[in-house]
Amino acid sequence: MDDLRARTRMCLRIVLVCKAMTRLPDPQLLSYLAPYDPHVSDLTLALRDVVLEEAPDAIESIVKGYAVTIGFSFTGKPLKDGFCHVVTYLDHVNLGFNRGAMLPDPNGVLQGTGKLIRHVTMRDQTELDRPFVRRYLQAAIEQVGGPPPAGAAPHKPNRNSSNSSGATSSD
Repeated sequence: MDDLRARTRMCLRIVLVCKAMTRLPDPQLLSYLAPYDPHVSDLTLALRDVVLEEAPDAIESIVKGYAVTIGFSFTGKPLKDGFCHVVTYLDHVNLGFNRGAMLPDPNGVLQGTGKLIRHVTMRDQTELDRPFVRRYLQAAIEQVGGPPPAGAAPHKPNRNSSNSSGATSSD
């Protein structure tokens, strides 16, 4: 019974959070986030919303492994053409940039040592209001050439698409 009450509270909280969102999250994403602490799942959804405010035409690709990952691209191919990703861990969320090593980092906040990917760790929603977050997102979007031009043929979701919003479960 306690589990049912906890799930009900979580569902009501998510409904309230989602009402203010740019785009409603895929139900699969919500189910993947359900086991996380509400602070972390809310942070994930809020960061996702910031990305979608900067890139309303972005296609989300959702993957659950050891962490929940949302890849963002304009083609539906987040590994090849993605500009950023949101990764949910137990106590924080990372905003990753697929070509982050090539981004200017005047604030010195990008973390990582790989050839391409860099990230910023978020532990609290107030960190989403830092102006550089949107500047890095805008620069990452420019790296991939931005969204397709108006009038371009729309992307056809692959057979693994989980809904009409463009969220997919694979590349």
